[in-house]
Amino acid sequence: MSLGMALVLAGCGAGADSADSSTAVEPVSSAPSTSGDANSAGNTEPQETVELTISAAASLTDAMKEIETNYELAHPYIELNFNFGASGALQQQIEQGAPADIFVSAATKNMNALVDENLIASADQKNLLQNSLVAIIPAGSENAVSSEQDLTADTVKTVAIGIPESVPAGTYAKEALTNASLWDQLESKLVQGKDVRQVLQYVETGNADAGFVYKTDALTSDQVKIAFEVDKNSYTPANYPVGIIEGTKHRTEAEQFYAYLQTPEVLDVFAKYGFSIPE
Repeated sequence: MSLGMALVLAGCGAGADSADSSTAVEPVSSAPSTSGDANSAGNTEPQETVELTISAAASLTDAMKEIETNYELAHPYIELNFNFGASGALQQQIEQGAPADIFVSAATKNMNALVDENLIASADQKNLLQNSLVAIIPAGSENAVSSEQDLTADTVKTVAIGIPESVPAGTYAKEALTNASLWDQLESKLVQGKDVRQVLQYVETGNADAGFVYKTDALTSDQVKIAFEVDKNSYTPANYPVGIIEGTKHRTEAEQFYAYLQTPEVLDVFAKYGFSIPE
């Protein structure tokens, strides 16, 4: 009997040891797995998206949309937000503290104003592009318009231009008409647009018999035709400077996009839309 009880106790002891060792193994084997998951999650944490705001002249709309697509494909964590408008209006927005990282103006004077106010550093801006001024008429128009003088004809009732005080293309148009001694004579016919794209729309829809826009704008529409190119000697060169806003919160990314705009591949895009590259 003593021998039998000893054998039973021995068997129970072995079972208890086996159960203890089986429960002890589970936490040991699961611990590395938990630790490994944590490390993996840390390594795959997504990069934060940076939004860059680009205030750009309205005449750059089509070219910039193509550039936006190309840039965001190559830089998936950069989102470009464009604010298109008249350069003078964009200048005022920046002066009033509107958020912006890059400014592309259709006139040197608007860039110079921001440099003078220390809102853009002189070393952070340069002339990027150049454009030319043209007169357009609706595609189906039968008016014979081949010079500024032809705009005085009775058949031309309205002539659209950008607001000269805020739209560079309007400023250039006023210069050209003044130099041709026609500004006063045509002033009663003038319809003013808030930016060059609105001027284009006035002529496209027949709300104006003629208008002054950039060549690049005229080339985007099959609803208008170029009546004549304005003599470049009659107005200030239509230069397009680009600059980095001094108060940008994304300095590194803004500098990268500023440099990208000056690369041959991007300048080719601008050239495709009718811009010329300053020498």
